[in-house]
Amino acid sequence: MRHASAPTQLPNSSTADPENKNLERQLDDKGRAAATAMGLAIRTMRIPVGAILSSPTYRARQTIGFAGLGELKAFAPLGDQGQSMDKDAVAGKAGWLSEKLSEPPAARTNTVIVTHAPNIVAASGVAAVAEGETLVFQPQAQGAAVLVARVPIEQWPLLSQQKP
Repeated sequence: MRHASAPTQLPNSSTADPENKNLERQLDDKGRAAATAMGLAIRTMRIPVGAILSSPTYRARQTIGFAGLGELKAFAPLGDQGQSMDKDAVAGKAGWLSEKLSEPPAARTNTVIVTHAPNIVAASGVAAVAEGETLVFQPQAQGAAVLVARVPIEQWPLLSQQKP
């Protein structure tokens, strides 16, 4: 998934969250609320979460934290390192992310990966991905992954209210 809503402007020392020591982009109120609601919906639907892989950026880690999905492991190739729009930097990350998308998760779990739009677009071939949008991939035996669903972050609470 792409991290939840975060304004493009950087916070200053008076507007940054106390944990945001490097003054990185951080989730706004909309992003925090949406991530919280998504996490509640995932737990309500009893979707089993296994490994959680994250960009090391503050906004990606915040998305997982507000969702309350569990302990994350940060990986540099999922980050943007200030180079999200650099075509060469994204191309290198696309191979790494493509491999992760094609790896089967642990038995009876789902792997959650939180990263940035350019990385997702480069690795998956989708044209665009909205803030907080989840792309659900099914790993295939041939070492590839097939996109089977797209869930905008605002849709998670609605999905959790549907009758089976």
